[in-house]
Amino acid sequence: MGEKDIAEKVLEDYNDVFADIVNVLLFQGEQIVRPEQLEDKTLRSSYKADGKLREIVRDVGKNWNQDTIRIACLGIENQTDSDADMPLRVISYDGAEYRAQLIRDISSQDGGDGDIISTKKRRDIKRYPVVTLVLYFGYEYLWNGPISLKERLKIPDGLDNYVNDYKINLYQIAYLPDEQIQQFKSDFRVVAEFFSQKRKQVDYTPSNQQLCHVKEVLQLFSVMTDDNRFEEIYNEELKEEGGVKTMCDVLDRAIEKGKIAGIQEGRSDGIRNMIELCQDFGTTEADAQSQIIMRFHMQEDEAIKYIKTFWRPEKK
Repeated sequence: MGEKDIAEKVLEDYNDVFADIVNVLLFQGEQIVRPEQLEDKTLRSSYKADGKLREIVRDVGKNWNQDTIRIACLGIENQTDSDADMPLRVISYDGAEYRAQLIRDISSQDGGDGDIISTKKRRDIKRYPVVTLVLYFGYEYLWNGPISLKERLKIPDGLDNYVNDYKINLYQIAYLPDEQIQQFKSDFRVVAEFFSQKRKQVDYTPSNQQLCHVKEVLQLFSVMTDDNRFEEIYNEELKEEGGVKTMCDVLDRAIEKGKIAGIQEGRSDGIRNMIELCQDFGTTEADAQSQIIMRFHMQEDEAIKYIKTFWRPEKK
């Protein structure tokens, strides 16, 4: 499991973030699912194949309950790249959960001995739906993989009408409309804004939204930008009162760390670190130039030289 996958899962596993994602993507921003209605579920399901017991592991999963009655199982799968087999993966996750309902009910109603429930008893048992959301975080390219089972299969002539299809619920976070991103109320809005702005290749404008899960957001930004200063900022803020609360605070502290690094490691290295940080956030050359003029008290012609030296060329 990659660092990006882990960082995404840790943030999404909070009930307020999970409920927010579901409400915006499935219910157009209506507050249908409440955090207190969610309970963690076992993410591992087992099955037997080739005489061996194997496991299927979800990224994030929650049971949605109302008045102690389970009404749905909700799951999230994260992708940073298109996966041609995503429909097969989703159907395996969902199928494992439906099968688990059968196994649990047999065990609970027959004293755990695994006896077969009568047809009448089985008809009275309430079954609940399983819904999986696939969140795609790629921003350089749109998802280009299959979004349904039939798209992935090579079906012989004459069989198409008899093969059941299974579509995936795919959401491309970097390509969500701005109005939809603004519907997020949790820390996930900051994440969606970041990927959206990276996709548009515009200057990164940090949000003033108060963060609830500062450490998890900074860990995510740290692995996404390959800049460990974000996590360092959080660790340092633990020692002080009134630490960072918004991404504006974070960016200010990160820039300040670049300045401090310049004093400690040499002025040139500090300027380079700051230029690279500005570029990682999508800041223009002109804005980066203004930042180093202000932070390092230099003349414009000197700042231009540093920009020409340290500004990384765009990837083609």
